[in-house]
Amino acid sequence: MKIVVLLKMVPDVVEELEIGADGKSLNTEYLRMITNEPDNHALEEALLLKEKHSGTVTVVALDAPEVDDALFTALAKGADQAFKITDGDGMLGTCAGAYRLVQTLFTIPGLLPADLILTGAQAIDDLDGLTAPLISHMLRLPELGIVTRVDVNTANATAKVVREFPGGVRGEYEVKLPAVLGIQAAEKPPRYVPVAKVRAAMKSQVIQSVPAPQGDGGFRSSPVVEMTKPKVAGHAQMLEGPAEKIADQFCEILATHGLL
Repeated sequence: MKIVVLLKMVPDVVEELEIGADGKSLNTEYLRMITNEPDNHALEEALLLKEKHSGTVTVVALDAPEVDDALFTALAKGADQAFKITDGDGMLGTCAGAYRLVQTLFTIPGLLPADLILTGAQAIDDLDGLTAPLISHMLRLPELGIVTRVDVNTANATAKVVREFPGGVRGEYEVKLPAVLGIQAAEKPPRYVPVAKVRAAMKSQVIQSVPAPQGDGGFRSSPVVEMTKPKVAGHAQMLEGPAEKIADQFCEILATHGLL
């Protein structure tokens, strides 16, 4: 079984984010980049499937600060290969990034076709979760997102996938392989790997750099005009008392602002 996992680096929002001097980008001097959390779950799901059905897990990521640490960590956890796409033009938007990933996958000998291509269901800069659908569209493969369980039947090349919906509703689907899945959560929490094991991977394994093909497929990000931090506004007004009194107060507020 051949599985490809697409990893993405995102800013660590635990730290305070600062706007750069140009007013259009984040200050990278103290910016720490980490692996997107749903992508960590995608990797864990891939490793669990490898343990059940054997095969290989290959991780691929666009070049970004601290991406080498993320890829060596994936190798230390049990991934078989790691590829870094050197695009040379900084952080890409979701559409351009998906195009760059797909075009590069074709250039890596023996990587495609893969039985499964896994990525995170969303990221802090891709809250709509468009990466997996875009990749599936470009590869002409079926796709399911917000996935929390994957059971593969290697005999008939299918997978039963559990997908989450709002309100605690879940649906079970059967999809023919190969397929693209956007993982919301793995069956188990992402495994911890000691720092010593990561350092050992750095000495014994190699991250292969792959130049990205030329062109952006017409997917260009809209230019950023200005970035600002949220401004402190007035405090909320809490309405208390019986329902009738609250209704009267609410109507008065609406009338005061010319909304009623």
